[in-house]
Amino acid sequence: MTDPQSTHRVLLVEDDIRLANLIVDYLKSHGMHVEVERRGDTVLTRLINYKPDIILLDIMLPGMDGLTLCEKLPDYFAGPILLMSALGSNEDQIKGLELGADDYVVKPVDPALLIARINNLLRRTAKPPKVESHCLSFGKLSIDPHTQAIRLGDIEVDLTSHEFELLWLLASQAGQVLSRQYIYQYLLNIDFDGKDRKIDVRISRLRKKLGDNIETPFRIKTVWGQGYLFAPEAWTS
Repeated sequence: MTDPQSTHRVLLVEDDIRLANLIVDYLKSHGMHVEVERRGDTVLTRLINYKPDIILLDIMLPGMDGLTLCEKLPDYFAGPILLMSALGSNEDQIKGLELGADDYVVKPVDPALLIARINNLLRRTAKPPKVESHCLSFGKLSIDPHTQAIRLGDIEVDLTSHEFELLWLLASQAGQVLSRQYIYQYLLNIDFDGKDRKIDVRISRLRKKLGDNIETPFRIKTVWGQGYLFAPEAWTS
């Protein structure tokens, strides 16, 4: 049996037993450790004991569908999510990516392509963004890069790893407009294609957690046609 500590760990969420067995066999033949979950509503509990590097997530699942689960996962899991579905419409793919998925493949997927997509996502997330050694402080907001602790006044703000990485990038260059292309290259090591919404979704979640105004943001501002700006003066209240 493959040692789960010596290779990439994959959680496959798939209720089609035959397909799941085929995927497991192929991934194991490429040196990956794989565990299978057949219901969507038991995945979050499964993450308590199994710490995967990546999740392969089917959309049509009993208990909880993959899109609903995809929206919940960032609060429990910081790694990449690869959606798999027989639903191949652009609308389904866009919705999945907007909800937090990192990539999307249409079933049946060629096994070699699946391995390539998995390896690509794992490469993207292998190196965390560079951080300075000191804490950042803006009014009532404090950011500790070592513990990833965020405090806003007397409140401790709970962020996912992805959200923290984005906040640190913006805050460490406070007062400067960071383009989407720059953010995508820095955090994801890919070019911004003009359509991907992953960073926009993370910005929206950051705003909610940090008490920003969703309709007219004043803490993490959108500079139309340019990018995002962390306002250093907006944290006094």
